[in-house]
Amino acid sequence: MTMQKVVALTRFFLLAAVVLGTAVHAGSALAVTPQEILADKALEHRAREISGGLRCLVCQNQSIDDSDAPLAHDLRVLVRERLTAGDSDEQVRDFVVARYGEFVLLKPPFSAETLLLWFMPLIAIFAAAGILWTSFRPRETASPSVARSLSPEENAALETLMRDDDTKKS
Repeated sequence: MTMQKVVALTRFFLLAAVVLGTAVHAGSALAVTPQEILADKALEHRAREISGGLRCLVCQNQSIDDSDAPLAHDLRVLVRERLTAGDSDEQVRDFVVARYGEFVLLKPPFSAETLLLWFMPLIAIFAAAGILWTSFRPRETASPSVARSLSPEENAALETLMRDDDTKKS
């Protein structure tokens, strides 16, 4: 590969990374409306930290900061109202969890109730490995010494069947 091709390829990948990075971060910038943003920068930062860890109950795979759903908007406003009222970050999280359950947390705590949730990826990996191992391992075939030998009557019947088959083919 020539040096020009290496440079062109490097430029292409850098441009693709910049475009992808911009697209990923643009979504979260559009979700929070200017009316929601608090004047106090410290409170706004705390609100973003909290809402970044809360799941949108409509979208389910986005934080409320990234979602444009009306419920996400309501939750963002609720978080900011609680912070403005003087609640700590933990009190705000506890309030939202008390209303919507632990499902609202993007990173649920490690507890007996969430044990399966935390270990499901490992279980899935082990199951997939087991399936692949059983699919690709060599099959054992019975060796002739282990196979049951035929009785004289069975041998005679087999010979008759094979002769009949040969005559039908001819």
